[in-house]
Amino acid sequence: MSEIVLETVYAHSPDRVWRALTDPQELGAWLMPNDFAPMVGHKFQFNIGPQLGWRGIVDCEVLEVDPPHRLAYSWQGDPKQQGTTVIWTLTPTPDGGTRLKLEHTGFRGLGGALLKRMLGGGWKRKLRTLLAALLDGKPVPQRH
Repeated sequence: MSEIVLETVYAHSPDRVWRALTDPQELGAWLMPNDFAPMVGHKFQFNIGPQLGWRGIVDCEVLEVDPPHRLAYSWQGDPKQQGTTVIWTLTPTPDGGTRLKLEHTGFRGLGGALLKRMLGGGWKRKLRTLLAALLDGKPVPQRH
């Protein structure tokens, strides 16, 4: 099994970062349009519409909600592939900011290794550029 692990520190409170992860409009601004709700068992989709070689939909289910500390959901980008899990952990920093840790786990086999490679760079850009811009109140650059 393989995973993506990224950590980023933001100069914003855990409550503010939590809102960017759990408010459907804010989440859609930096990640993908969605029908997310922070309730365990809620099934939702990220949906950017059909893309070259991909249907543009990620099916998910909320697995854990502990505001504003931890959020986990399943991630199924292709119904024919094994699903993975996305875990967000928020830790306050001494200066009032937040250390955000992303763990995207469960990549298996050759297909999982390829998916991990594709998603790893995307997650890095989304956290360091798109989410950072949203939190700083700046225009969020195009996702694609």
